[in-house]
Amino acid sequence: MLDARLLKLPTAAHQHRHEHHQIVVGIQGEADLNVDGTGSHLNTWKACLVPTEARHDYCGDYQNHVLVINVDPSNPAVSTPAHADYEKMVRIFEKPRTLQMDSRLQGLVQFAAGEFDRSPGNLALHGHLAASILHCMADRLVDRKVATPNRHSLCPSAMQRYIRANLHRKVTVQELASEACLSVSRFHEVFREVLGTTPHQYLLQTRLNQAITLLASTSLSVSEISYRVGFSSQSALTNALRKHKGITPAKLKASDNLA
Repeated sequence: MLDARLLKLPTAAHQHRHEHHQIVVGIQGEADLNVDGTGSHLNTWKACLVPTEARHDYCGDYQNHVLVINVDPSNPAVSTPAHADYEKMVRIFEKPRTLQMDSRLQGLVQFAAGEFDRSPGNLALHGHLAASILHCMADRLVDRKVATPNRHSLCPSAMQRYIRANLHRKVTVQELASEACLSVSRFHEVFREVLGTTPHQYLLQTRLNQAITLLASTSLSVSEISYRVGFSSQSALTNALRKHKGITPAKLKASDNLA
């Protein structure tokens, strides 16, 4: 059985090594890991694979939580010849590496973390869920040769930060694809898979949600808010809010005044 648990990494770095392979998967917050001199930034879409005897240290922010899976290479439950998948699984620990998880794998990890939290004493459940995660990672890294994330994947948090920072101006899909180091067609495909909508719809909804927040919580004029969230005019924002949210700036302002 695998040893798996939810942990909070300390804010101070601590260097060590151990006699088992280890997978560290981001669940909440962010953390920095350094494995044999190679740095890795961990968030909820990344996993760090640490081979046996690799020197590593880590430090996390105050909100960080990680799922740690320890794989003992001498554990009979994993390493006996009867275990048909052993060779494939241990190959993912040939060197330190960071895996950018796709939406399916990230969903599995978050589900597993929820089950760990719900049933902290059920070690058998923890082991089965950890084995599922290990199999899925091996399938992606060994069988399908997942390429580097900068070329073929997408970091949702980085893309969301970029969009929010540029809401005040026109942002094209070509620009977003270039930021993600993907072709436009590939960017469309990956964006929809990871975020569940098209880049155009995501941009529009982000603009509208930010406009609603500003209208309901600030004294800024509708015209100023329109500019800040990237609409060409006050009327363009009003029409978009009415069409997509079923509300107008006047109603949002009125509800804020009543509060």
